[in-house]
Amino acid sequence: MRRRALCVARTWRPRAIAAWRTALRGLRHAAVCLACLWPLAPHAAGLSHGFVPLPHAVAASAGKAGQAPNPHAQPSPVVPVPPSELYGDLYREVELARVFPDSKTFADMEPSVPPQQVMAAFAQYRAQHPDEAASQAAGASGAAAAAAAVVASSAAKGNGASSPLAQFVARYFTLPERQAKNWTSDPNQDVTSHIDTLWNVLRRNPDRVKNAWSSLLPLPKPYIVPGDRFDEIYYWDSYFIMLGLETSGRHDLTRDELDNFAALIDRYGHIPNGNRTYYLSRSQPPFFAQMVELVAQRDGDAVYLRYLPELKAEYAYWMEGSANLSPGHASRHLVRLADGTLLNRYWDERDTPRDESYREDVLTAQAVKGREPASLWRDLRAGGETGWDFSSRWFADGKTLASIEVTSLVPVDLNSLLYLLERTLAKAYRVQGDATHAENMEQHARIRADAIRRLLWDPQLRAFGDYDFARGTLTHRLSAATVYPLCAGVATREEARSVAETLKTALLRPGGLATTRVNTGQQWDEPNGWAPLQYLAVMGLRRYGEAELARTIATRWIRTNVAYYQRTGKLVEKYDVDVANRAAGGGEYPLQDGFGWTNGVLRALMKLYPDVARNTRPTDVPEGPSGVSAAASAARQAPKTSHRLQAAPAGAAK
Repeated sequence: MRRRALCVARTWRPRAIAAWRTALRGLRHAAVCLACLWPLAPHAAGLSHGFVPLPHAVAASAGKAGQAPNPHAQPSPVVPVPPSELYGDLYREVELARVFPDSKTFADMEPSVPPQQVMAAFAQYRAQHPDEAASQAAGASGAAAAAAAVVASSAAKGNGASSPLAQFVARYFTLPERQAKNWTSDPNQDVTSHIDTLWNVLRRNPDRVKNAWSSLLPLPKPYIVPGDRFDEIYYWDSYFIMLGLETSGRHDLTRDELDNFAALIDRYGHIPNGNRTYYLSRSQPPFFAQMVELVAQRDGDAVYLRYLPELKAEYAYWMEGSANLSPGHASRHLVRLADGTLLNRYWDERDTPRDESYREDVLTAQAVKGREPASLWRDLRAGGETGWDFSSRWFADGKTLASIEVTSLVPVDLNSLLYLLERTLAKAYRVQGDATHAENMEQHARIRADAIRRLLWDPQLRAFGDYDFARGTLTHRLSAATVYPLCAGVATREEARSVAETLKTALLRPGGLATTRVNTGQQWDEPNGWAPLQYLAVMGLRRYGEAELARTIATRWIRTNVAYYQRTGKLVEKYDVDVANRAAGGGEYPLQDGFGWTNGVLRALMKLYPDVARNTRPTDVPEGPSGVSAAASAARQAPKTSHRLQAAPAGAAK
C-alpha cells in the first residue's frame, strides 16, 4: 500500500454510528407507518441481518448541525434499505451463482412476502441443500475468497436459470411491472420528430407504492427514463434530458422532473445516483442547481424561492463535516488540504460490492492482489457517483480498473458544479431578500473558483485536470472534464484559449469529442464520445468566444447521431467518435437504446445549429429502412468488457 500524504479522517465514524442509531429509530417508525402495505415487525427492516441504515437514507427532516430542518421534508414511502442488506447471504449467493446474467435484475426484483419470511424460507432451503452453502464456509477467509468459493461451486454444479436456487428466487420474487411501450421507429420520421415522439415512449407514470420492500424509490410526478436497461431516473442524465424537453416544448415534463428531484431531497436529504434503494449511499454530479435555473428561465425568479430548501439541503449534503475537518484530512465528500483549502471529492457511504454489479465487483476484488476489498469497493462505488464508470481518468496507473483511486482525487467537474451551486444559492438568497447569506455564498464561490484555478490547472496539459491529494500532485490525465470550468465561468480568458487548443489537438475526433485519449476498453475512454460532454464543451467554448471550435464539435456530433439514426432507427447511449458507423463498446453492459441524454443534447444542439443536418430521415439514405428493420446488428456485436444483458430465467416473473 502506498503511503498517503494526507491521512483520511476516521473521527467521523463514532458520530456516524450515533446518527445511524437515530436513523434506525426513524426506520422502525417508518415500519409502523407502512403497516397499510404489510404488517411489519421492527426486525422486518433487515435488522436481524446486521443492517445499519445510512443517516441520509432516513432522517432527511432532522437537519445537519447548525442547519434548520427542511420545511418540505417527507418520510420515505418505502423502506430505504438496499437488497444486499435485506437479503444478506441469499443476495450474495444469487448474484455470485449468476442466476441472472445481469446483476441488476435481482437488485430490481420485488419479494412476494416480507423479507423476514423470505429469509426464514431461505434458512429451510439451506438445510435442504447443504452443499450450496459454500460461501458461508468460506466467509472466514474474507469476502473475495468467499466469492471465489461460491463461483467455483456454482460452476461445478451448473447453477443458473434451472438450478434449485433459481427456482427458490422464482418462488419468492417477481420482476417489477414495466410500462409496456410497443413502439418502433418510423423510417419516414426525421430525427427531431423521432425525439419528440420518444419522450412519450420514455415517459413513466407517477409510481404507486405497491410493495414496501421494492428497491424502487417511488416518484410523485411523471418522469423520463434513459431507456432500455435503465428503467429508473438517473441524477445527472436528467439535466440533459430536461434540456431536450425544453427544446421540444415539454415544459410540463421539465417541471415534473424538477419536482421529482426535490421530492428525493425532501425524503433522503440528497439526490441519490438514481431512484433505487441501492443508490442511496451516493449521489451523482450535482446538477440540481442547473435544473432550478433551467425552470426559472421560463417561470421566473419565484422558482429560486420555491426550491431554496432543497438547494440548501443539497449543499449541506456535499459539505457535511466541513466545520470540524482539520487541515490535511479528508472525510466523506470533503478534502481539506494542508494549507486549509476546502474542496470536494466523490464518495460512497458503503464499502461493499455494488448491488447492481455485485458479481463483477467481487470478482474484481478476487483478481486484485495486495489491496483490501473494502478499499477497492469504496472506489468502485465512488466511481458510480462520478457518472464516469469507468475511465482511465480514475486509474492510478492510467490503464487498469484494479488501480482505481476515485476517493483520493479532487475532481475538476465536481468542484465546478459546486461552484455553480454556491452561485445559485446566492441568487436564491438575494431573491429572498437575505443579503447576508447571499454574500456568504458568493464568498464561498469566489474561494472555490480561486482554488480551481490554482490547484486544478495543469500547465503540462494546458488544460484543467484532477488533483491527487494523497500524493499532493496533479494526475496529468487529460479528459473532456477540462471543459467544466469554462461552462461554470471559472476559467480565465487565457486558460480558456489554452483549453480550446488542447481540445482541438488532443481530443477532437471525426465524430465529436473523445472522452480521453486512452483506449482501455472502459466505456468512458477512447474511442467513445458521450452526449453530456459534447454539450458542455460547446456551451463552455461559446461562453469564451471560441465559436468556431464549438460549432465544429456540435456539427460532428450531430452528424454522428443522425447517421446512426438513419442506419438503425435508433439513438443510443454513446458513440464511437473515431470510426464512422462503428458501434461504441466497453463497460459492464451492452450498448443501450433510447436514449435519454442523447436525445436531449441532440435536440438542443440542433436548435443551436439548425443548418447542420437537414435531411435526417432513415428514408433519406438508401440503406436507412433496412437498417431500421435490422435493429442495429452492429450494436449487438459491439465489444464488451464484461457480461451481456440477456433474458431473465423462465418463471422468474409472474
